[in-house]
Amino acid sequence: MIRFMPKPRTGSDLTKFINPSQIGGIDAYAIDEGPARGVRALCVNTGGGLRFRVLVDRGMDVDQAFFNQHSLVYLTHRGVTPPTRGLDRGQDWLKSFPGGLLTSCGPFNIGSDTTDEGEVLGLHGPHSTTGAEIESVVQPDPRNGRSAMSITGIVRYGGMYGPNVELRRTISSSLGSNAIDFADEFFNAGHIDVPHAWLLHCNFGYPLVDEGSEICWDSPRIEPMAGHEPSAQFFRKGVNFKRLSGPLASHRGAGCVVGYAYPRAADRSGRTTVGLVNRKLNLGVAIRYSTKEFPRCGNWQKLAPYEYVCAIEPMNGTVEGRDKDRARGLMDTLKAGQRKTYRYQMEVVSDRAGVESLRRLNG
Repeated sequence: MIRFMPKPRTGSDLTKFINPSQIGGIDAYAIDEGPARGVRALCVNTGGGLRFRVLVDRGMDVDQAFFNQHSLVYLTHRGVTPPTRGLDRGQDWLKSFPGGLLTSCGPFNIGSDTTDEGEVLGLHGPHSTTGAEIESVVQPDPRNGRSAMSITGIVRYGGMYGPNVELRRTISSSLGSNAIDFADEFFNAGHIDVPHAWLLHCNFGYPLVDEGSEICWDSPRIEPMAGHEPSAQFFRKGVNFKRLSGPLASHRGAGCVVGYAYPRAADRSGRTTVGLVNRKLNLGVAIRYSTKEFPRCGNWQKLAPYEYVCAIEPMNGTVEGRDKDRARGLMDTLKAGQRKTYRYQMEVVSDRAGVESLRRLNG
């Protein structure tokens, strides 16, 4: 496969184009059709083969992502919908779930809908149905030697008498690169300590996800979601849960499985790598993050006909409900005035060496 690497390597390269958008950059628009009409979006083209879309009005999350001709992600039937507080209760979050490369969950709860110390909590929290305020869009500028591009936005949560938290998210990449770097900085702007949870719902789909695709991580153990018998039967010794099957009739309706891995850190900073590969396509995605920020990594497999998705989910709690996390001592807290930053990267690997490097994580 021949890949165009657009980063100019000599001064003469700069004479071969006049508009930098010819080799990559960021385009802004509002979706003009269907349920998503009016939702603001930023499309990023790295020029190295990776293209992805940032949904400004959905918490700066990322839905579509392509490498060359191949989609990397699963997209739900409804796709993108506008932000709304009307879907904060019960399981209503699922009615607005777009799928995609990154749907963030939190920042006060990341698990099942429940009641915790009198507070009614909806599934996965309010982040992904909250609009952001754009702080900056930085375009690459090859003529001045700048290949970097970035988007920074602010998301605010809470209300009077309650928690008041803000997130400053920066998403960055470079011309010719196939990596996306994220920095999520939380700030408790209020005067009370608040429960805090954060989960990266990375939803991979066909053709990256296919029969024989493999999940990759170096984890000494895997735990099924508590109290869920299908998960207990699947995430156990003797079952090759890392190798994906074709569509399963048993996953129709609400059928699925969820497990937690605990990847080993590669260094003292806690950095680790997990991923998913398709050897037939020589294609994979690596997710790099700190186990100090995300102690466990969830795996959700919903391999139903048409709803065929495998998610990898670094998280700092569990998806079983904040009341249960509190009882187990797993609930994190963001103190008044405190800042907390999560830094992570997603990178497309598109050659045999890169794919095999990820597969070696499995031992």
